[in-house]
Amino acid sequence: MSLSLKITFLGTGTSTGIPMIGCTCPVCTSTNSRDKRLRSSILVESATTTIAVDTTPDFRYQMLRIHNTKLDAVLFTHPHKDHTAGLDDVRAYNFFQHKPMDVYANSLTAEALMREFAYAFADKKYPGVPQINLYTIDESAFEIGDIPIQPFTVWHHKMPVFGYKFGKFTYITDANKIDNEVKTLIKGSDVLVVNALRKEQHISHFTLSEAIKLTEELAIPKAYFTHISHQLGKHEDVEKTLPPGIHLAYDNLTLII
Repeated sequence: MSLSLKITFLGTGTSTGIPMIGCTCPVCTSTNSRDKRLRSSILVESATTTIAVDTTPDFRYQMLRIHNTKLDAVLFTHPHKDHTAGLDDVRAYNFFQHKPMDVYANSLTAEALMREFAYAFADKKYPGVPQINLYTIDESAFEIGDIPIQPFTVWHHKMPVFGYKFGKFTYITDANKIDNEVKTLIKGSDVLVVNALRKEQHISHFTLSEAIKLTEELAIPKAYFTHISHQLGKHEDVEKTLPPGIHLAYDNLTLII
């Protein structure tokens, strides 16, 4: 019997979020809820296990608005602040679950977490700081609870970023280059999530056309684009232009895989 997973998009925006502070463009002033995007993150749930991928600056609110009360672990993709800044808020889970939070990251990200949240890793800790079990991982497959996880490296310009494959579901954020051997690994997924920042070229993110090309090259039947900026355009306008099987993700969208 195959494992059923529920995927919740906690946020689908780029590092500034949408609306962007101070911006009065049509996207940032849109009244469509699907144009309101917190920073990019997902929640992966089986019947027994709950995992967050990244803790954005919006992490506290993201978990409150879906009424989440259980979290078993956090996986990190890379050390940029829009993906790590909310780590302190795992304290709430420490309090109610009465145990440290298991956190998994590649070596680059693990070093950044220990540096930027040094108080959580100090030999002598101030009372009330986050309790964290930090595990440095490589591209070896492993499991958290009953959820199988296959990390893999993609490229955010020159920075190695971890994508994750959970069975037939693949999640990639902050990338603009994927090596051929990784493409082979991703092929066969039922669902792909990948970043599509905007229509214009960018130094470290896939554009909309590049994300579409990647999905079609890999022959993945369903794809959802995330890490979206206000430069991409309004959700309803862009959605109408996408090929069959490809959609823009939006905050609080849920998938059953």
